[in-house]
Amino acid sequence: MFTSVLMIEQPLSATDVDFVTTLHDDQMSFVVLMRPRGNEDRLLRAIDDVALGELEQAVHEADEPEGEEALRPAAVALEHSLRSLRAAGCEAVGQIIDNHPLDLLRSVVEQTHADEVIVLTAPHLVEEFFHRDWASRARHKVGVPVLKLYAHAGEAEGEAEPA
Repeated sequence: MFTSVLMIEQPLSATDVDFVTTLHDDQMSFVVLMRPRGNEDRLLRAIDDVALGELEQAVHEADEPEGEEALRPAAVALEHSLRSLRAAGCEAVGQIIDNHPLDLLRSVVEQTHADEVIVLTAPHLVEEFFHRDWASRARHKVGVPVLKLYAHAGEAEGEAEPA
């Protein structure tokens, strides 16, 4: 059994599930860590939106739930992602990240004897430029390979995002 710790920021789309479940020939097991949106990310998200030419999205960053309000959507997104991975024939458990995502990541990798970490994320140009994104920071915290993949937007593929 090949075990991956999968760090996500949004629900997995069908394309994401297909991608991560076919990375290896072995039977896959996932520990999914879902990070709710945070107030500290709002400015960086808006800058990334502008840099990617998504001005409409940048304008609506203030409308996104944050803090305690973001926990329910994060729980729904996590449950959707776990169901999708299980439907693809994988074992999957998960949890929402409250604080200190990299400390939790290191702990989960050690406890589960994970073979790798997959950071599935939207592009974060500012953080990536300064090597402050999750994948870059995780490489210094865990003793396993860290793979950074870009998530696919479910709505762009005609999928309904979980409510």
